[in-house]
Amino acid sequence: MSPTSPTDPPGPPTPPGPAADRAQRPYVEVLRSIDELPSEAWDRLAPADDPMWSRGVFAALERSRVGPDGYAYLTIRQDRRVTAVLPLCLFRDLRLDRIVGPRERRLLAPLRRLAPRLLRVPMLFCGNLLGQGHVLAAGALTEETGRLLVAAVLDFARRERLGTVVFKDFAPAGLDPLRAALEAGGFFFTPSLPDTELALREGSFEEYLAALPARPRRNARSKIRKFEARPELRIEVLDEFGHLLPELLALYRQVMARADQTLDVLDAPFLAAVHGGAGLSRRLVVCFEGERPVAFLLCLFAGSGATGARIGLDYRLAHEARLYHNVHYAAIRLAMAAGCGHIRFAQTAYRPKLELGCALVEQWYAMTHVRPLPRAVLRRLLPRALAAALAEALGPHAPRPAPAGPAPNSPAGPAVATERCEERNRHATS
Repeated sequence: MSPTSPTDPPGPPTPPGPAADRAQRPYVEVLRSIDELPSEAWDRLAPADDPMWSRGVFAALERSRVGPDGYAYLTIRQDRRVTAVLPLCLFRDLRLDRIVGPRERRLLAPLRRLAPRLLRVPMLFCGNLLGQGHVLAAGALTEETGRLLVAAVLDFARRERLGTVVFKDFAPAGLDPLRAALEAGGFFFTPSLPDTELALREGSFEEYLAALPARPRRNARSKIRKFEARPELRIEVLDEFGHLLPELLALYRQVMARADQTLDVLDAPFLAAVHGGAGLSRRLVVCFEGERPVAFLLCLFAGSGATGARIGLDYRLAHEARLYHNVHYAAIRLAMAAGCGHIRFAQTAYRPKLELGCALVEQWYAMTHVRPLPRAVLRRLLPRALAAALAEALGPHAPRPAPAGPAPNSPAGPAVATERCEERNRHATS
């Protein structure tokens, strides 16, 4: 995807006044490609231990067609220095039936047949399409910066005619500095699907297994034995995997064909860009049947953090050979060998990931519409629907409402579109 021309509107104007005065006051600049943002600024501001915020991931997104129609980066500058960055994803024609749960999709089916245009919504996502949301900043955001940033987001959405605005998958601490400005801008808060994170406290994989509760430990050893009983299968960790990209993409498509929601669907240009991305630390866990790949887990690394970013499975033998679990075990071994303190996985398949020992990481949406009437409708209808979607996704692991958190009276919220492994619904602990 080619970035929009740098001659596009640059966003809110620099504050008026003498040049010396402007240099002392923060102001907003809109960039249309990560290539326009100095690498020094990104490296200085991005989370050091979150691989999904590696510059190479955003460069790969821009070079692919995984969902958004465009990208932008709201930057706050002061004294000519970038002090904060908020990435934006522009969806000019987002299909609602691709991002809701199966129950909602069934209800929308007649409308999709009779009036498909009504299911297409212009939407602006703020944060990271593929990971946890952040405003990149070297320190705590000031109240003034928060107001400037939220005002710039709403101004950008209006100019781009993107009515619905979403701050996507932010941790409570990430939303706190923006809370007053978001509430003043008409945003409401609702929980999104939690992330999953495994703390790597043990020194070896055997010690990790031994530290699991009795039943998950027995299940893990059983799944490893069932995999090892198939001599035609082997797992390798690859640095170079460009020659396998067509086969990997076919495995990934098998998983996506079973997905409830498809906000982002990785494509060949994205995988090629990740494979060749300069400065991007990545390795691929691959299971082979002979010389044919039958499963993979793409692993990214940054600082003390690792992420199992995307998975592919051959469902012809995925269950019998316990492919899902064993590529995750291999990723855990890999992260331990790299000295990582934690590894994160996707926002789906909670039962097997909790069995791996993962904890749920609380995340929230802040949502609004730039016009009052649609905003009122969203505020009235969305929380209940999103609460049902979250409860369905988490099942018995759904948290009980608590007085703490960014929006104590908000109902639980939406499922985020990611891949869903077959293990979500069956055989998770067999």
